[in-house]
Amino acid sequence: MKKRKGKNWLAALPIYLFTLIFVALPLVYVVVISFFEREAVWGVSNRFTLANYVRILDPTYLKVFWDSIKLAAATTVLTMFVGYPFGYFTARLPKKKRGIVLLLVIAPFWTNALVRIYGWMILMRTGGPINGVIIGLGFSDEPVKMLYTYGAVLVGMVYALLPYMILPVYTSAEKLDRTLVEASRDLGAGPIKSFFTVTLPLTMPGVMSGCVLVFVPSIGLFFLSDLLGGSKLMLVGNLIKNEMLTSRDWPFGAALAIVMLAMMMVFLGIYRRATGNRELEGGF
Repeated sequence: MKKRKGKNWLAALPIYLFTLIFVALPLVYVVVISFFEREAVWGVSNRFTLANYVRILDPTYLKVFWDSIKLAAATTVLTMFVGYPFGYFTARLPKKKRGIVLLLVIAPFWTNALVRIYGWMILMRTGGPINGVIIGLGFSDEPVKMLYTYGAVLVGMVYALLPYMILPVYTSAEKLDRTLVEASRDLGAGPIKSFFTVTLPLTMPGVMSGCVLVFVPSIGLFFLSDLLGGSKLMLVGNLIKNEMLTSRDWPFGAALAIVMLAMMMVFLGIYRRATGNRELEGGF
């Protein structure tokens, strides 16, 4: 037993080293510099301060957080309405067809996200195919402004994060005991009542897991706001990027990152308390 434990420890050593070097140490570094002051010209001083966190309470930055949360909530709701039926009915398909559908869902991950977003930019631009169809069908006499709007950012968010809702819902629906649904129907429940009293509660862990997987990253996907919103919509991710790369205010950028990380941990905590699961549904 001792030899087996020793071998298991040695086998896991590369994972521990990777986590320590590329996850733990950078995180500690970000936490530390968030309590330091910015130098007048370049770099970070070693003077301790809480001013970076107090500065976040400024109404301007609080509005950025609020706008990010609203966009993330809208993205989560839309992906849930689209992804739940998609994942649920995919789980009910025959095994062969199910594999094909899941392959089509996962296939976009094989292409760089920026390339896919540029594709949406081509579709939504003034002289793009979507406006061509709208004008051709007579719905409008002139091109509709779609690119560089809030709606364009929302569409991009839903498109990029939809698989993160479909896969957890599919996993929950696949594990669903169909005999319970049949029993509710035999006892007189109609299709709608059976869905809301049996199917939905049993697949709720997948729904909540999908909500976490969509809501959390949508707060920080700054490149979507930059490309589809034309930098008109400022999210927390955009703010951190600007502070780090443009303003060179690394301590304040680090403080923003820590606050955003704390928000994510709160959402994960809510999920674990609500579902009783320590891991997200779907193997994530």
